[in-house]
Amino acid sequence: MGSFSYCVGVVSLAVLLPFLLVSASATTYINAICKHVTDKAFCVKTLNAYPKAASATTKLQTASATLSLATSYADKSAAFAGTAAKQNPNLMKQFKASQDAFVTISRSLKSAALELKKSPDTANYDAMQCTDSTTMVKNLVGKNSDKASRTVITMTLMMEKLIALAVGATVAVGG
Repeated sequence: MGSFSYCVGVVSLAVLLPFLLVSASATTYINAICKHVTDKAFCVKTLNAYPKAASATTKLQTASATLSLATSYADKSAAFAGTAAKQNPNLMKQFKASQDAFVTISRSLKSAALELKKSPDTANYDAMQCTDSTTMVKNLVGKNSDKASRTVITMTLMMEKLIALAVGATVAVGG
């Protein structure tokens, strides 16, 4: 019975070891990105919770996953702002401009992802310029007190955090 337990333990270790190693390497790559971000705790928590980043096997994959996460959030924010524009005729212009700003962020982050491997400096520039768009959104709807405006501002503040992660990713790759 003792040798059976030993064999089960060895087989279990052999099966789990690759997953443990991937996890350890992903952690290393996540830490490489997060060391370039002011809010390190948010960075580590967010990227560890994002399956594409947590399962990445290279620093480039982890950085690409980080940019993908930020792009996805920009797309969802643009969709929300677009819906708010349709539902709030008095604020349609501000919400439409906010939607356009989030679309610009998404495009810049997609461009950064495409440039990441061959030109990390260009990718870094693309990611960094996204902050201009978040500033614009805050100026457009930041003074409004309606629920949709507050939601757009909350989304913008989260977008700023994700842009910081995206910038950290480009710096980690060499930008």
